Amino acid sequence: MTQRRTTVLVVGAGPCGLAMAAQLSRLGVPVTVVDAADHPHTGSRAILLWPPVREVLGELGLAERAARDSVQPAALHYHLGSGGSVRVPLSEANAPLVLPQERTGRLLAEALADRGVDVEWGTRVTKVVPDAHTVTVIASRADGTTTEIEADWVVGADGLHSQVRAQLGIDFSGARFPAAFLLAEGRIDGEHGMSGLTSEEIHYFLADTGVALIAPLPGGEFRISGAVPDGTEATAEQAQALLDERGPGGLRFTEVRTVTLFSSDERVAGALRSGRCFLVGDAAHVHSPIGGQGLNLGIPDTRNLAWKLAGVVHGRLHESVLDTYDPERRAAIAQTLQATGRMARQAVVGPLARQIRNLTWRLLDATGVLARGYAPMLAGWRSHYPDVLFGGTEQRARPRPGTRDPRWIPKPSDELAGRFQLITYGGKGTQLAYQAAELADRLPELVAHFPLDGATEKFVLLRPDGYVAAAGAADRFPDAAARLTELVPTPSSPAAIDR
Repeated sequence: MTQRRTTVLVVGAGPCGLAMAAQLSRLGVPVTVVDAADHPHTGSRAILLWPPVREVLGELGLAERAARDSVQPAALHYHLGSGGSVRVPLSEANAPLVLPQERTGRLLAEALADRGVDVEWGTRVTKVVPDAHTVTVIASRADGTTTEIEADWVVGADGLHSQVRAQLGIDFSGARFPAAFLLAEGRIDGEHGMSGLTSEEIHYFLADTGVALIAPLPGGEFRISGAVPDGTEATAEQAQALLDERGPGGLRFTEVRTVTLFSSDERVAGALRSGRCFLVGDAAHVHSPIGGQGLNLGIPDTRNLAWKLAGVVHGRLHESVLDTYDPERRAAIAQTLQATGRMARQAVVGPLARQIRNLTWRLLDATGVLARGYAPMLAGWRSHYPDVLFGGTEQRARPRPGTRDPRWIPKPSDELAGRFQLITYGGKGTQLAYQAAELADRLPELVAHFPLDGATEKFVLLRPDGYVAAAGAADRFPDAAARLTELVPTPSSPAAIDR
């Protein structure tokens, strides 16, 4: 048995594991990545990358490549059968990229390799033994050799059947989503054009016979997906039948590249942190595919954790900051499950309820509520955290602590990575600007200050992951500065000693 050591061991090299490792590496944390599979994961799987994921890609320098390889839809188009249709426009702030998961994974792997980290494929974790100061992991390879890896921290990103979660004895309660889904991808054509089907929109057909998603893919292909009865077979004929029964009519698959059946669970881990071990992505939570929120819940797990873990590793943050990971992400998980559950229920209602739903949707569309509220919800702007980081800051402040806002997005430069970004308004000569500059000078590795003009003196303190840490008028700033200072280790604390 060989022995080695690493600062952070990431188990699992799907998009969430790769994103976790890439962000840690960008923040200067030594990281090792292992995966039980012999080669990178393939298949399109999750295809919608909403703004939270796009921001991570941007911070990793992948924004241009992701945009080049993807399709960016301009709207969500809901076809309500005889009830007409509703088109929800997607502004730049709300728009997702449509990118097959294997391409997302490939981009993240390239970003990681550019930083000198390669995935160790064919390395299966068989044992995880944590103690107060390290975690000992036993991993085996296909050739029969075993390795003992001593890590300061372990991140389990190894999916639904997580070995890390099982080794830690963490419950994964929940239930199977009561439907199987058929998914087919390929080229679609129509006898008389595309019957309103365009590559600029994601289409949802809410027919009497069921719901179908038709989404454009890069390269001129389309995906069709929908819940199907038990016993349905994964064949090109069944894919065409789904298109005929629930689509706009007059369309046919001219080429079916892939067709498959899949089921889904709705489960959440009993703990997202156990000592020096953390769970992210499908190892921490799984839910129905409705709303396309899979990676958009998992990769923000990694964004929440990466800056905190890097801050602790480098001695900039007290280890207690890691206690906020579970309650913050658990709140986001609950919000997503509530939203996807609501969408699922609306999609399968009976005839009378369907009429009410269609009427309600048309009314919300006519009044602009869908564009103002529904699209930002899907885009992740409605996600919010409980105020556990600072604990009890001014809740009447705008923007409210624990929220995200497209008007305040952290600058994605490597120089600012892992730092709070403090924006003050009122100009450089104010008392507020002076206090903010003093804080940034005192904590240069943790705070970057940006003074801006404005008629009113106020501030917004952004966390490294884009959530608001604190905000308010000038008289509220000393309290926010004091709370931020409390996150910094004292000379006698363990984090400071380790450093």
